[in-house]
Amino acid sequence: MLHTIIVALSVLVLMMSTLTGCDGSKGPVRIGLVTDTGGVSDRSFNATAWKGVRDAQRDMDILGAYLESQLSSDYEQNIKSFIDQNYEMIITVGFSQADATKTAAEANPDRKFAIVDSSYDPALPNVMGLIFESDEAAFLAGYLAAGMSKTGKVGTFGGMQIPPVTIFMVGFEKGVQHYNKLKSANVEVIGWKTDPAAPACGVGLFTDTFVSIEKGRLFADQLMDNGADIVVPLAGTTGLGAAAAIKDRAMMMIGVDSDQYVSSPDYKEIYLTSILKNTDKAIYDVIKAVLDKTFKGGNYVGTLKNSGVGLAPYHDADAQVPIWLKVEVEQLKQDISNGTVDTGWAVCLK
Repeated sequence: MLHTIIVALSVLVLMMSTLTGCDGSKGPVRIGLVTDTGGVSDRSFNATAWKGVRDAQRDMDILGAYLESQLSSDYEQNIKSFIDQNYEMIITVGFSQADATKTAAEANPDRKFAIVDSSYDPALPNVMGLIFESDEAAFLAGYLAAGMSKTGKVGTFGGMQIPPVTIFMVGFEKGVQHYNKLKSANVEVIGWKTDPAAPACGVGLFTDTFVSIEKGRLFADQLMDNGADIVVPLAGTTGLGAAAAIKDRAMMMIGVDSDQYVSSPDYKEIYLTSILKNTDKAIYDVIKAVLDKTFKGGNYVGTLKNSGVGLAPYHDADAQVPIWLKVEVEQLKQDISNGTVDTGWAVCLK
Protein backbone atom coordinates (compact mmCIF):
# COMPACT_ATOMS: atom_id res chain seq x y z
CA MET A 1 0.00 0.00 0.00
CA LEU A 2 1.38 3.38 -1.01
CA HIS A 3 0.90 6.19 1.47
CA THR A 4 1.24 9.95 1.16
CA ILE A 5 3.61 11.50 3.62
CA ILE A 6 3.67 15.27 3.80
CA VAL A 7 6.35 17.09 5.68
CA ALA A 8 6.85 20.75 6.30
CA LEU A 9 10.43 20.53 5.07
CA SER A 10 11.76 18.53 2.17
CA VAL A 11 12.27 14.77 2.24
CA LEU A 12 15.99 15.48 2.06
CA VAL A 13 15.82 17.55 5.24
CA LEU A 14 13.68 14.89 6.89
CA MET A 15 16.46 12.36 6.44
CA MET A 16 19.35 14.58 7.49
CA SER A 17 21.31 13.33 10.46
CA THR A 18 21.21 16.79 12.06
CA LEU A 19 17.56 16.31 13.03
CA THR A 20 16.74 15.59 16.63
CA GLY A 21 16.19 11.91 17.20
CA CYS A 22 15.89 9.45 20.04
CA ASP A 23 19.64 9.04 19.75
CA GLY A 24 20.10 12.60 21.08
CA SER A 25 21.23 14.33 17.87
CA LYS A 26 20.52 18.03 17.32
CA GLY A 27 17.56 19.60 15.52
CA PRO A 28 13.80 20.10 15.69
CA VAL A 29 11.63 17.62 17.54
CA ARG A 30 9.85 15.33 15.09
CA ILE A 31 6.09 14.86 15.46
CA GLY A 32 4.28 12.23 13.38
CA LEU A 33 0.52 12.17 12.85
CA VAL A 34 -1.27 8.98 11.75
CA THR A 35 -4.66 9.87 10.29
CA ASP A 36 -7.82 7.84 10.42
CA THR A 37 -9.48 6.89 7.12
CA GLY A 38 -10.55 9.99 5.24
CA GLY A 39 -7.15 11.66 5.43
CA VAL A 40 -6.17 15.27 6.04
CA SER A 41 -8.34 16.49 3.17
CA ASP A 42 -11.59 15.52 4.89
CA ARG A 43 -12.16 19.19 5.94
CA SER A 44 -13.22 17.80 9.30
CA PHE A 45 -11.75 15.39 11.85
CA ASN A 46 -8.32 14.57 10.38
CA ALA A 47 -7.86 18.02 8.90
CA THR A 48 -8.37 19.65 12.29
CA ALA A 49 -5.82 17.30 13.87
CA TRP A 50 -3.23 18.12 11.20
CA LYS A 51 -3.90 21.83 11.72
CA GLY A 52 -2.83 21.39 15.34
CA VAL A 53 0.53 20.02 14.19
CA ARG A 54 0.95 22.80 11.61
CA ASP A 55 0.14 25.46 14.19
CA ALA A 56 2.71 23.98 16.55
CA GLN A 57 5.26 23.89 13.73
CA ARG A 58 4.65 27.60 13.12
CA ASP A 59 5.36 28.48 16.74
CA MET A 60 7.78 25.82 17.97
CA ASP A 61 10.97 24.06 16.96
CA ILE A 62 9.33 20.95 15.55
CA LEU A 63 9.09 19.08 12.26
CA GLY A 64 5.63 17.71 11.53
CA ALA A 65 4.66 14.93 9.15
CA TYR A 66 1.65 12.75 8.56
CA LEU A 67 0.81 9.35 7.17
CA GLU A 68 -2.67 8.71 5.84
CA SER A 69 -4.48 5.49 6.70
CA GLN A 70 -6.52 4.27 3.76
CA LEU A 71 -7.79 1.23 5.69
CA SER A 72 -7.83 0.24 9.34
CA SER A 73 -5.18 -2.35 8.52
CA ASP A 74 -2.77 0.56 7.85
CA TYR A 75 -2.73 1.87 11.43
CA GLU A 76 -0.09 -0.45 12.80
CA GLN A 77 2.27 -0.04 9.85
CA ASN A 78 1.96 3.75 9.82
CA ILE A 79 2.78 3.96 13.52
CA LYS A 80 5.72 1.62 12.99
CA SER A 81 7.01 3.81 10.15
CA PHE A 82 7.32 6.79 12.48
CA ILE A 83 8.91 4.66 15.19
CA ASP A 84 11.45 3.31 12.72
CA GLN A 85 12.35 6.89 11.73
CA ASN A 86 12.93 7.82 15.39
CA TYR A 87 10.08 10.30 15.71
CA GLU A 88 9.91 11.60 19.26
CA MET A 89 6.12 11.80 19.37
CA ILE A 90 3.40 9.98 17.45
CA ILE A 91 -0.19 11.24 17.42
CA THR A 92 -2.90 8.85 16.27
CA VAL A 93 -6.29 10.14 15.19
CA GLY A 94 -9.40 8.21 16.09
CA PHE A 95 -10.97 5.72 18.45
CA SER A 96 -10.28 2.93 15.97
CA GLN A 97 -6.52 3.28 16.51
CA ALA A 98 -6.73 2.57 20.25
CA ASP A 99 -5.40 -1.00 20.09
CA ALA A 100 -2.58 -0.24 17.65
CA THR A 101 -1.52 2.79 19.69
CA LYS A 102 -1.54 0.90 22.98
CA THR A 103 0.55 -1.93 21.54
CA ALA A 104 3.11 0.48 20.10
CA ALA A 105 3.28 2.58 23.26
CA GLU A 106 3.87 -0.41 25.52
CA ALA A 107 6.56 -1.75 23.18
CA ASN A 108 8.29 1.66 22.95
CA PRO A 109 8.23 3.27 26.41
CA ASP A 110 10.86 5.82 25.32
CA ARG A 111 8.46 7.37 22.76
CA LYS A 112 5.64 9.75 23.52
CA PHE A 113 2.17 9.20 22.10
CA ALA A 114 -1.17 10.99 21.99
CA ILE A 115 -4.44 9.61 20.69
CA VAL A 116 -7.53 11.56 19.69
CA ASP A 117 -10.88 10.26 20.95
CA SER A 118 -9.55 7.49 23.15
CA SER A 119 -7.92 6.94 26.53
CA TYR A 120 -6.70 4.07 28.68
CA ASP A 121 -7.61 2.85 32.14
CA PRO A 122 -5.21 2.55 33.78
CA ALA A 123 -3.38 5.37 32.01
CA LEU A 124 -0.16 4.61 30.15
CA PRO A 125 2.76 6.78 31.29
CA ASN A 126 3.78 7.70 27.73
CA VAL A 127 0.30 8.25 26.21
CA MET A 128 -1.95 11.30 26.47
CA GLY A 129 -5.59 10.59 25.60
CA LEU A 130 -7.30 13.56 23.94
CA ILE A 131 -11.00 13.20 24.60
CA PHE A 132 -13.85 15.65 24.17
CA GLU A 133 -17.22 16.21 25.78
CA SER A 134 -18.76 16.69 22.34
CA ASP A 135 -22.21 16.07 23.77
CA GLU A 136 -22.03 19.51 25.40
CA ALA A 137 -21.61 21.38 22.13
CA ALA A 138 -24.00 19.06 20.29
CA PHE A 139 -26.66 19.82 22.91
CA LEU A 140 -26.38 23.50 22.01
CA ALA A 141 -26.68 22.61 18.33
CA GLY A 142 -29.80 20.54 18.99
CA TYR A 143 -31.46 23.38 20.86
CA LEU A 144 -30.51 25.81 18.10
CA ALA A 145 -31.75 23.49 15.34
CA ALA A 146 -35.08 22.95 17.11
CA GLY A 147 -35.54 26.71 17.39
CA MET A 148 -34.70 27.25 13.70
CA SER A 149 -36.60 24.36 12.08
CA LYS A 150 -39.62 25.35 10.02
CA THR A 151 -40.81 21.80 9.38
CA GLY A 152 -40.53 20.63 12.97
CA LYS A 153 -38.12 17.89 11.90
CA VAL A 154 -34.30 17.82 12.07
CA GLY A 155 -32.05 14.95 11.01
CA THR A 156 -28.68 13.39 11.68
CA PHE A 157 -26.61 10.41 10.54
CA GLY A 158 -23.23 9.03 11.51
CA GLY A 159 -20.26 7.41 9.81
CA MET A 160 -19.83 4.58 12.31
CA GLN A 161 -21.78 3.44 15.37
CA ILE A 162 -18.96 4.19 17.80
CA PRO A 163 -18.94 6.41 20.90
CA PRO A 164 -16.95 9.33 19.36
CA VAL A 165 -19.77 9.63 16.79
CA THR A 166 -22.81 8.78 18.87
CA ILE A 167 -21.80 11.18 21.65
CA PHE A 168 -22.75 13.97 19.22
CA MET A 169 -26.04 12.29 18.37
CA VAL A 170 -27.06 11.81 21.99
CA GLY A 171 -26.28 15.42 22.85
CA PHE A 172 -28.03 16.72 19.74
CA GLU A 173 -31.22 14.75 20.47
CA LYS A 174 -31.18 15.84 24.11
CA GLY A 175 -30.83 19.48 23.05
CA VAL A 176 -33.90 19.17 20.83
CA GLN A 177 -35.81 17.54 23.67
CA HIS A 178 -34.78 20.34 26.03
CA TYR A 179 -36.14 22.89 23.57
CA ASN A 180 -39.39 20.94 23.28
CA LYS A 181 -39.77 20.86 27.05
CA LEU A 182 -39.16 24.58 27.55
CA LYS A 183 -41.22 25.72 24.58
CA SER A 184 -44.00 23.09 24.66
CA ALA A 185 -42.90 22.19 21.13
CA ASN A 186 -42.72 18.85 19.33
CA VAL A 187 -39.64 19.03 17.10
CA GLU A 188 -38.69 15.53 15.94
CA VAL A 189 -35.19 14.08 15.48
CA ILE A 190 -34.91 11.77 12.48
CA GLY A 191 -31.96 9.38 12.24
CA TRP A 192 -31.21 8.78 15.90
CA LYS A 193 -32.85 7.53 19.08
CA THR A 194 -30.93 7.23 22.34
CA ASP A 195 -31.25 3.80 23.94
CA PRO A 196 -28.98 2.81 26.85
CA ALA A 197 -29.37 -0.85 25.90
CA ALA A 198 -28.17 -0.37 22.31
CA PRO A 199 -24.56 -0.44 21.04
CA ALA A 200 -22.91 2.95 21.56
CA CYS A 201 -26.16 3.89 23.33
CA GLY A 202 -28.65 4.25 20.52
CA VAL A 203 -30.08 3.27 17.17
CA GLY A 204 -29.90 5.37 14.04
CA LEU A 205 -28.65 5.90 10.52
CA PHE A 206 -25.01 5.05 9.79
CA THR A 207 -23.16 5.03 6.48
CA ASP A 208 -20.47 2.64 7.78
CA THR A 209 -17.87 4.83 6.10
CA PHE A 210 -16.28 8.23 6.55
CA VAL A 211 -15.18 8.59 2.93
CA SER A 212 -18.20 8.09 0.64
CA ILE A 213 -19.52 11.26 -1.00
CA GLU A 214 -22.24 9.19 -2.66
CA LYS A 215 -23.54 7.82 0.65
CA GLY A 216 -23.48 11.28 2.19
CA ARG A 217 -25.77 12.57 -0.54
CA LEU A 218 -28.02 9.52 -0.28
CA PHE A 219 -28.46 9.73 3.50
CA ALA A 220 -29.05 13.49 3.48
CA ASP A 221 -31.67 13.10 0.76
CA GLN A 222 -33.35 10.39 2.82
CA LEU A 223 -33.58 12.68 5.84
CA MET A 224 -34.88 15.60 3.81
CA ASP A 225 -37.39 13.37 2.01
CA ASN A 226 -38.76 12.59 5.47
CA GLY A 227 -39.17 16.25 6.32
CA ALA A 228 -35.88 17.33 7.93
CA ASP A 229 -34.93 20.89 6.99
CA ILE A 230 -31.73 20.93 9.10
CA VAL A 231 -29.27 18.03 8.77
CA VAL A 232 -26.22 17.15 10.89
CA PRO A 233 -23.84 14.67 9.16
CA LEU A 234 -21.30 13.12 11.55
CA ALA A 235 -19.25 11.26 8.98
CA GLY A 236 -16.06 13.04 7.92
CA THR A 237 -15.63 13.37 4.16
CA THR A 238 -19.01 11.66 3.68
CA GLY A 239 -20.53 14.86 5.05
CA LEU A 240 -19.40 16.72 1.93
CA GLY A 241 -21.82 14.61 -0.10
CA ALA A 242 -24.54 15.60 2.33
CA ALA A 243 -23.58 19.25 1.94
CA ALA A 244 -23.99 19.00 -1.85
CA ALA A 245 -27.46 17.48 -1.49
CA ILE A 246 -28.49 20.06 1.11
CA LYS A 247 -27.29 22.91 -1.09
CA ASP A 248 -29.27 21.54 -4.03
CA ARG A 249 -32.44 21.65 -1.95
CA ALA A 250 -31.71 24.97 -0.20
CA MET A 251 -31.92 23.45 3.27
CA MET A 252 -29.59 24.04 6.24
CA MET A 253 -26.72 22.02 7.68
CA ILE A 254 -24.78 22.00 10.93
CA GLY A 255 -21.14 21.06 10.39
CA VAL A 256 -18.97 19.09 12.75
CA ASP A 257 -15.42 19.05 14.17
CA SER A 258 -14.17 22.19 12.37
CA ASP A 259 -15.91 25.41 11.33
CA GLN A 260 -17.08 24.05 8.00
CA TYR A 261 -18.17 27.48 6.78
CA VAL A 262 -14.42 28.15 6.65
CA SER A 263 -13.14 24.70 5.67
CA SER A 264 -15.85 24.02 3.04
CA PRO A 265 -16.52 27.44 1.48
CA ASP A 266 -18.24 25.91 -1.56
CA TYR A 267 -21.20 25.24 0.74
CA LYS A 268 -20.97 28.22 3.07
CA GLU A 269 -24.52 29.42 2.40
CA ILE A 270 -26.06 26.27 3.95
CA TYR A 271 -24.23 26.31 7.30
CA LEU A 272 -26.20 27.38 10.33
CA THR A 273 -23.17 26.71 12.55
CA SER A 274 -20.71 23.88 13.23
CA ILE A 275 -20.19 21.74 16.33
CA LEU A 276 -16.56 22.36 17.15
CA LYS A 277 -14.25 19.74 18.57
CA ASN A 278 -11.07 21.75 18.93
CA THR A 279 -8.66 18.91 18.32
CA ASP A 280 -6.14 21.37 16.90
CA LYS A 281 -5.89 23.21 20.21
CA ALA A 282 -5.50 19.97 22.17
CA ILE A 283 -2.75 18.71 19.86
CA TYR A 284 -0.97 22.05 19.97
CA ASP A 285 -1.00 21.96 23.78
CA VAL A 286 0.27 18.38 24.02
CA ILE A 287 3.12 19.13 21.60
CA LYS A 288 4.01 22.18 23.69
CA ALA A 289 4.13 19.94 26.76
CA VAL A 290 6.65 17.71 24.98
CA LEU A 291 8.90 20.68 24.21
CA ASP A 292 8.47 22.09 27.73
CA LYS A 293 9.33 18.65 29.14
CA THR A 294 6.06 18.63 31.11
CA PHE A 295 4.42 15.84 29.08
CA LYS A 296 2.99 12.93 31.05
CA GLY A 297 0.47 10.21 30.39
CA GLY A 298 -3.19 10.72 31.26
CA ASN A 299 -6.11 12.55 29.72
CA TYR A 300 -6.91 15.92 28.25
CA VAL A 301 -10.67 16.53 28.34
CA GLY A 302 -12.10 19.23 26.08
CA THR A 303 -15.27 20.89 27.41
CA LEU A 304 -17.36 24.01 26.86
CA LYS A 305 -15.75 25.46 29.97
CA ASN A 306 -12.17 25.19 28.68
CA SER A 307 -13.13 25.89 25.03
CA GLY A 308 -12.21 22.35 24.00
CA VAL A 309 -15.64 22.14 22.33
CA GLY A 310 -18.13 24.77 21.23
CA LEU A 311 -20.23 26.21 18.44
CA ALA A 312 -18.84 28.09 15.46
CA PRO A 313 -20.18 31.56 14.56
CA TYR A 314 -23.44 31.72 12.62
CA HIS A 315 -21.68 33.57 9.79
CA ASP A 316 -24.13 34.21 6.90
CA ALA A 317 -27.00 32.73 8.92
CA ASP A 318 -26.54 35.24 11.73
CA ALA A 319 -29.40 37.50 10.64
CA GLN A 320 -31.75 34.50 10.48
CA VAL A 321 -31.19 33.45 14.08
CA PRO A 322 -33.57 35.34 16.41
CA ILE A 323 -31.95 37.32 19.20
CA TRP A 324 -33.94 35.40 21.83
CA LEU A 325 -32.55 32.12 20.51
CA LYS A 326 -28.98 33.41 20.52
CA VAL A 327 -29.41 34.52 24.13
CA GLU A 328 -30.85 31.16 25.19
CA VAL A 329 -28.02 29.23 23.51
CA GLU A 330 -25.48 31.39 25.34
CA GLN A 331 -27.26 30.77 28.64
CA LEU A 332 -27.24 27.03 27.96
CA LYS A 333 -23.45 27.14 27.69
CA GLN A 334 -23.32 28.36 31.27
CA ASP A 335 -25.97 25.91 32.46
CA ILE A 336 -24.15 22.93 30.94
CA SER A 337 -20.77 24.09 32.24
CA ASN A 338 -22.03 24.45 35.81
CA GLY A 339 -23.87 21.13 35.69
CA THR A 340 -27.46 22.38 35.95
CA VAL A 341 -28.38 20.95 32.53
CA ASP A 342 -27.78 17.28 31.67
CA THR A 343 -26.66 16.53 28.11
CA GLY A 344 -27.86 12.93 28.26
CA TRP A 345 -24.51 11.25 27.59
CA ALA A 346 -24.06 10.05 31.17
CA VAL A 347 -26.64 7.30 30.64
CA CYS A 348 -24.39 5.83 27.96
CA LEU A 349 -21.43 5.57 30.31
CA LYS A 350 -23.13 3.28 32.82
